Amino acid sequence: MKPDDCVKRCSELAALARPLCPPNPAVGCVLTSATGELLGMGATQVTGGPHAEVMALRDATARGLPVAGATAYVSLEPCAHHGRTGPCCDALIAAGIKKVVASITDPNPLVAGQGFARLRAAGVEVIVGPGAAECVELNIGFFSRMLRKAPWLRMKLAASLDGKTALENGLSQWITGEAARADGHAWRARACAVLSGVGTVLQDNPRLDVRGIDTPRQPTLVVVDSQLQTPPDALLFEAKRQVIFYAAVPDESRQKALEARGATVLYLANSAAKVDLAAMLRDLAEREINEVHVEAGNKLNGSLLRAGLVDELIVYLAPKLLGLGRDMASFGPLTELSQALPLDFKSTAMIGPDLRIVARIRGRDQFLRDAVSLRK
Repeated sequence: MKPDDCVKRCSELAALARPLCPPNPAVGCVLTSATGELLGMGATQVTGGPHAEVMALRDATARGLPVAGATAYVSLEPCAHHGRTGPCCDALIAAGIKKVVASITDPNPLVAGQGFARLRAAGVEVIVGPGAAECVELNIGFFSRMLRKAPWLRMKLAASLDGKTALENGLSQWITGEAARADGHAWRARACAVLSGVGTVLQDNPRLDVRGIDTPRQPTLVVVDSQLQTPPDALLFEAKRQVIFYAAVPDESRQKALEARGATVLYLANSAAKVDLAAMLRDLAEREINEVHVEAGNKLNGSLLRAGLVDELIVYLAPKLLGLGRDMASFGPLTELSQALPLDFKSTAMIGPDLRIVARIRGRDQFLRDAVSLRK
């Protein structure tokens, strides 16, 4: 394999691992001989399972191929600490790897160049840089949590071409088509947490879990419910996963009823007796939540946008007009066009009959561009 092909394959392996491995970063590893022969490859497994480097070493062993003197291509710096697994840099050294080509430094303070230092101290040649931008995008939530101490918040919206997410009476099923809904579940599956509000829970009684996709885990469900109005028999409790309620007004009886369903209830109030959304995201980061996938109503959407907490939007636009109805987000009114929230379109695609737009709040990813420039 050529070096560029190895770097590309690492990214492909990491992409496959992304739904499996949160809160760990998605990493791919390829081992080649001095002449470029493929020896083994692997990707990060579920939390507590082997990392990409160990999987690649195991693959080479299963193929009956020796790795002493080999080159390891890896999309993130090999870890250097004892977490849920042992240090990957030590595994590479013990296997006799002589060269490591890594895409980028691990932003985790427990690693942050120490893996490279350990490899170099053992006489392993280390090259850093190829595939850095791809690695960062694949692990945007992990980098956000490590560098900003907050998860990457992605808001999903399904609307008509004139920007309505529901009729005036609240009916919204279904504005977009089956393909768009399936695609939305794929975005849910990659997230660490799905976030919604009590308004959506009371209006729609949704499950808010991942369905129709083979996944080894369900994302944590987070509900913003200031007064703990969620009924204990809500459908959201049907899925096997962690459920966290963030509230502002203590209510012991309602709290106990939700806790009896296995939920965690936390109080984070602001001066208006509402949930402090910024504090909530900081708390989620401490709970190792990398990416938050928002599926909420226009009120919570507006609150998140006004607070400057949204990083990215996924908008599915259906080829239909609804006229009067509910908007995507309730904020404003603005008095000047210069006050508009600027976005950068990242991608567009047809998903069945609907148009999917991925747009990023301008400037929110500066920390990622800074990270790409890191070399250690």
